[in-house]
Parts: sequence; C-alpha cells; structure tokens
Amino acid sequence: MRLTVFWQRMADHFGAAYADSFARDHVMSGLGGRTVQEALDAGWSAKEVWRVVCAVMDVPPDRR
Repeated sequence: MRLTVFWQRMADHFGAAYADSFARDHVMSGLGGRTVQEALDAGWSAKEVWRVVCAVMDVPPDRR
C-alpha cells in the first residue's frame, strides 16, 4: 500500500483534520506502543499500520 493510499483511507475514516491528530497522538499496543506516525517513521509498512488501525478502531470491512 502506498502512503498516499494510507493517508487517504485515514482521512476517509477519521476525517481530514482528525486523521493527522490521531496519527500523532494515539498510542497503540498493536504498533509496539507507538503512534501511527512513529510506526511509519520506524519502518513499518503502511499496510501493516493500516491493518492495526482497522483492528483497533473497528474500521468497517468496506473501508479496509
């Protein structure tokens, strides 16, 4: 998954303004105690991060 697709999915699910805030502030155990942005910066693939976000935040199947 390309980062542009990842960020579009984040914006579609959370809204453009909140997606950025969520990515910087919400620490998830599924990402090793990292935020979305920290996980991406640490080298996690966008696809891996999106899967964790989907699982933790109950993203509907049609948005996954």
